[in-house]
Amino acid sequence: MPDPDSLSTQQIEQGSVFAPKFDASGLLTSVVIDSRTKEVLVVAFMNAEALQKTRETGRVHFWSRSRSSLWLKGETSGHFLSVDEIRVDCDQDALVIYATPAGPTCHTGERSCFYRKLDPTAPDERALSRAQ
Repeated sequence: MPDPDSLSTQQIEQGSVFAPKFDASGLLTSVVIDSRTKEVLVVAFMNAEALQKTRETGRVHFWSRSRSSLWLKGETSGHFLSVDEIRVDCDQDALVIYATPAGPTCHTGERSCFYRKLDPTAPDERALSRAQ
């Protein structure tokens, strides 16, 4: 992958060269959206290896910050995320991945990791409820 520091702002923002800008920890934020429903399924991080594996296999891989290891989503559950499209933001430091889920995405068994909503006016002890 090209070094984003070697490209001009115009090349990064308007060009056709893919030069992802990883953060100081070597990570890129990745938002996964269900291709069919457009629901946000999960937000996680990719390092260069996870990005490469995702592109090579068509299945979403992440970098687990807690385990410090590569993670193929669905490897143990069978609930893989099959890539339909990858979009890159304007400065190439985040991705949106449209995917087809093969089951629940969240480790809790929920379809999405975003299954609760926050009431911004409620006290913290009562601020969360199930999203409808």
